[in-house]
Amino acid sequence: MLGEAYTLEYLPLFDEELAAAVRYIAIDLANPDAAAKLVDDVESAITNRLFAPESFEPVRSEKDREHPYYRISVGNYIVLYCVIGKVVEVRRFVYDPSDWRSSI
Repeated sequence: MLGEAYTLEYLPLFDEELAAAVRYIAIDLANPDAAAKLVDDVESAITNRLFAPESFEPVRSEKDREHPYYRISVGNYIVLYCVIGKVVEVRRFVYDPSDWRSSI
């Protein structure tokens, strides 16, 4: 039996960061197919996480947060989200898995 459904919300910063990555891949790297695949992979990863968004380990942070961040790895990118009640709030889309913590 599945639990209650979660609502999905995206912060504008996430949209901006994803769009910048897609533009870079599609235009600068001249690979629109890879850019489209990235969008599909990100969308799929987020949607799959909606079934149990808090069943993963929260991201450790030096900041005291009311709502901890969780992460989803998608290739060389990290999607960061919080769970607030029954809302999954997708906040960031960052590159460089070796240094992504400096982004939060």
